[in-house]
Amino acid sequence: MLETDALIVGAGPAGCAVAINLAPFRRVLLVERRAEVTPRVGESLVPAARRLLSDMGLWESFVAEGHTPWYGNRSVWGGTEPVEVDFLRDPDGHGWHLDRARFEQWLRDTARARGANIIAPASVDNLAHDGKRWQIQLHTAAGQFEASAGLVIDAGGRAAPVARKLGARIQASDRLVCAWVSGRDERDSHRGLTYVEAVEDGWWYTAPVPNQHRILAFYTDADLPVARVVGKRDRLLERAGVVRELSALLNDVGFVPEAQSHITAAHSATIEPSAQESWLAVGDAAISFDPLSSQGLLNALFTGLAAADAADRYLAGDAHSLSGYRQTIHGIGDAYRHHLASSYATEKRWPEAPFWQRRHT
Repeated sequence: MLETDALIVGAGPAGCAVAINLAPFRRVLLVERRAEVTPRVGESLVPAARRLLSDMGLWESFVAEGHTPWYGNRSVWGGTEPVEVDFLRDPDGHGWHLDRARFEQWLRDTARARGANIIAPASVDNLAHDGKRWQIQLHTAAGQFEASAGLVIDAGGRAAPVARKLGARIQASDRLVCAWVSGRDERDSHRGLTYVEAVEDGWWYTAPVPNQHRILAFYTDADLPVARVVGKRDRLLERAGVVRELSALLNDVGFVPEAQSHITAAHSATIEPSAQESWLAVGDAAISFDPLSSQGLLNALFTGLAAADAADRYLAGDAHSLSGYRQTIHGIGDAYRHHLASSYATEKRWPEAPFWQRRHT
């Protein structure tokens, strides 16, 4: 029997953020179903993250990782001509385009250094509350064993595996999916800029990442015919090639795509409740964002920090800490929905297209 104060399920950015901030004060066990960090889309970290990383005592270590500066955005949105907006007046300075896999490995390593125990690969086979503590059965590469925890934290992403087992319900507000491919730039141009271009059935995104690499992604709704088309790499690239400004950018940088593309969920969703007696959800398991907002990683870090505070107070006997955390998640959701609606409302060129109709109602 392994006894711990907090069991965190999921070692992505949100789960690691909780562990990094909680492990210096409590016994923390982090379980992750993947043995190794795998490449994922979602590499933009906004300037405001500087303050969170500083609050966590991670700023100097993060800078030493050498991720690519993100200086601004170029977009074709709401009109036919490109528009650029930079971060020169942002009080937090520039953002970053991350090597996502390396960023996540750094977070795992930092959690270990702060005192967290990490088991990977591992999954939760069963959990039950005996009135005082959680009794958990874990499946690992070495076999099954039991653990006991005072608090369980779901950091399992949009699937929210623990919260759903405990009766929480996911409330998705759209069906957005992302088809994406990574690759290499042969020429050193258009660095430091995120590029977005709206089209009739969705929107395109591309951004440079460290080591002359680049992400190319297309966002649409899962039930639209185009979603089945762009799920195939060659068709994804074919469609990118006829988007005027996007194709010009890809030609300028000499983009060479990798052999395999991917498709993944990208919808907005909340889970209700996001916290109850003896458990809470964090990051995408609590609230997941449309990538247009560029807020996903910031949300993971922020909710991770807030969850660590709530967990520490709960374990110290504060009966109201989890309800306070739940209200924090509600507040984030209200502000997010307002700003996202405003962003989509500025694109009016295809009022009859199903993708845009859904976002203008």
